[in-house]
Amino acid sequence: MTELCDLSAVRLRRAIGAGEISPVELLASCIARIEDCDGTLNAMVARCFDRARSEAKAAEAAVSAGRPLGVLHGLPVGIKDLQLTGGLRTTFGSPLFADHVPEADERIVAAVRSAGGIVVGKTNVPEWGAGGNTVNPVHGATGNPFDPARTCGGSSGGSAVALATSMVPLATGSDTGGSLRTPAAFCGVVGFRPSPGLVPSERRGLGWTPISVLGPMGRDVADTGLLLSAIAADDDRDPLAGPVDAPSFAALPEVDLAGLKVAVSEDLGFAPVSTSIRATFRERVAIMRGLFARCDEGSPDMAGADEAFEAIRAANFIAQHERRHRETPDMLGPNVRANLEQAMAMSLGDAARAHADQTRIYRDAQRFFRDVDVLVCPAAAVPPFPHRQLFVDEIDGTRLRTYFHWLGLAYGLTLIGHPVCVIPCGRDSLGLPFGIQICGPRRGDRFTLGVAAALERALAADTRTARPLPVVRGASSPAVPAAP
Repeated sequence: MTELCDLSAVRLRRAIGAGEISPVELLASCIARIEDCDGTLNAMVARCFDRARSEAKAAEAAVSAGRPLGVLHGLPVGIKDLQLTGGLRTTFGSPLFADHVPEADERIVAAVRSAGGIVVGKTNVPEWGAGGNTVNPVHGATGNPFDPARTCGGSSGGSAVALATSMVPLATGSDTGGSLRTPAAFCGVVGFRPSPGLVPSERRGLGWTPISVLGPMGRDVADTGLLLSAIAADDDRDPLAGPVDAPSFAALPEVDLAGLKVAVSEDLGFAPVSTSIRATFRERVAIMRGLFARCDEGSPDMAGADEAFEAIRAANFIAQHERRHRETPDMLGPNVRANLEQAMAMSLGDAARAHADQTRIYRDAQRFFRDVDVLVCPAAAVPPFPHRQLFVDEIDGTRLRTYFHWLGLAYGLTLIGHPVCVIPCGRDSLGLPFGIQICGPRRGDRFTLGVAAALERALAADTRTARPLPVVRGASSPAVPAAP
């Protein structure tokens, strides 16, 4: 039986505006779903139900009074636990902030509230967002909704799980090397990595470095665009931000797939990818190929991508955590320490070469996209693995260079700075969700979402490629164990 919480955000918002659905009833449905299944999954790690109920009543009164309504009016939203929420516990998954309650919302959260969204709680993350597995010493592990013993991905893992199980219709995320995209792929939902600066951040320590972005997540592309319309903006605190028509993301363009020139790549020419994922991707390309005007193998020249991403990422970790590493090293987990130790072994020459390689990769991508509308590749190199395994250290018997090397498919596209949307594309060889990345042209965020929405509709018509749905597990199911 479909509950209110299972309906799409776009449909819910229209029904709320028409007075057909009460925000109070919708919130009650979401809370019931959280209480029913989150004991198994551990996605919503801090909750503000009383405040949310009060806001839902006010939202209902606003509809009755005929007052102007925001684009997210009355919609429950999950906020990633790397983002500051005034009056609500924000831990970053770190013991250093286990009891931290910020005084005020950061900009993205304030934008959600300003648009009428109702914050229900905080979604779980890896410690400081470091890694593609959502587990930390404060809240423990978040399980995959299709198999709670497996990872949901990271770092926006709690958000992806909350969406997949309809705890909330919308959730925020962020992405450096796949933190929006990997959880979306592993949980069968949509994650959108926007162009740097499209969703401004006043908290990014290295403001001119474009690898880290904030972004929206939803159960489908239209819902994801709806959230983007509320959080995209210009903000002079972010040097990468600029003028944007934010409301346009709530009404995506109609894209004719039959007119598109599409490139496909199993590995972007450099990333480690498992044999099973390669085989699944080939099968899906064979199904999709006839949808497009042209579909050819190819990708930009990504030579040097590993070294470039490692050095640029390392600079971000130095900026954020060097003092903590110096003063309280025992309070930092292995992933954060690994980044810092790698960073401290690098030179200014390493940093300069990394930025030069990123620039070269970016420029080759511009050449590549002159003859291609979008690039499609797998979203993750391996299927979801047991969450007790902190990260992937080898693929098909080959050892990987870093704890995040298995995310090469994601961070390769991070380096070029183009918008990327992950959508579900059926199941993998293990029966778990399989996701694909759709990378669009420079600053082509709305077009990329339009392509993703059109392809999503086409894939939904085929049982082999339609979005998989988890069996929602009740509170009586075995709980996800705490982190080791």
